[in-house]
Amino acid sequence: MRRDFALPEQDVDFLDANELKWETVKDRTGLWLIIYEYIIPSGYNHDIVDIALKIEGGYPVTQIDMVYFNPDLQKANGNNTPIKALARLNMDGKNWQRWSRHRTGENPWRPGLDDISTHLQMVKYWLEREL
Repeated sequence: MRRDFALPEQDVDFLDANELKWETVKDRTGLWLIIYEYIIPSGYNHDIVDIALKIEGGYPVTQIDMVYFNPDLQKANGNNTPIKALARLNMDGKNWQRWSRHRTGENPWRPGLDDISTHLQMVKYWLEREL
C-alpha cells in the first residue's frame, strides 16, 4: 500500500484498529486517502466499494469534505429516485463518483475533535439518508 504522505497518528491508529485497507496517494488533483473494500449499507447496487477522501492542506484543522466512490453507486432497492449532487473525478487512473455532501452550520467541522473517524460516520449517515 502506498504512503505518499503521512496522516496524523490518531488517524493511522483508527484505520489500522478497524482493519481497513488504506493508502495515501498524491495525485495531480491533490492528496487522497483511499480506503479499499469499504462496506456499503444494503440498498445499493454494490455491497463493497472503494472510497476516497480528499485531504486538504492544513488537515486536521482544515475539514474533510465530501466522499468519492468507485465503482459508482446507484440505488438498488426499487427506488427510482436518482442520487442527487453527483459529479465525476478522474483520480489515480480511476473514474470516481463524487457525492457533494457537506457539513452544515448545525454540524460544523470541529478542529481537535473531528478527524477521519468522524468523517466516516458522516459518510455512513449520508449513505443511509440517501435511501
